Amino acid sequence: MSTPQLSSEDIRTDLSTRKAKLKWVIVVDQSLAAGRLVNAAACMAAAVGKALPDLVGRDGDDASGVPHPGLPWAGCSILAADADTLGTLRTEAVAKGDEVLIVDMPDLAQTSRVYDEYLDQLAGSKTEDLTYCAISLVGPRNKIDKLVRRLPLLR
Repeated sequence: MSTPQLSSEDIRTDLSTRKAKLKWVIVVDQSLAAGRLVNAAACMAAAVGKALPDLVGRDGDDASGVPHPGLPWAGCSILAADADTLGTLRTEAVAKGDEVLIVDMPDLAQTSRVYDEYLDQLAGSKTEDLTYCAISLVGPRNKIDKLVRRLPLLR
């Protein structure tokens, strides 16, 4: 999997998030406890920010001159699904090709306290045997919409 490149025409901080060509979603396993769910979403956001730094807008100052760090200009919808749907969604997203950035968090990531141990467990697991806490997708709005068409917002 490669990381899609954002072109200057993709980066539109002057448009509503609903009109942007790019769409970003995070889909979480709705059965997770609140702390694990929020952790999974935060980890997705950090990984997407690393992969697509241009997704974060420029910093801004408030009227008092106090600076505030940039935020994602495309917005991000947090959607809910069950574990089986997350696996299916990831498989469907992979089939869309290189236009969609896929960031996932296998449940192994939340059961290990040592990152190297997580990577060792991951290396010993086949893709079809993994279950996911969350998946994040970034890509062309039409492709992302087709992938998540019936998933509800997280409540």
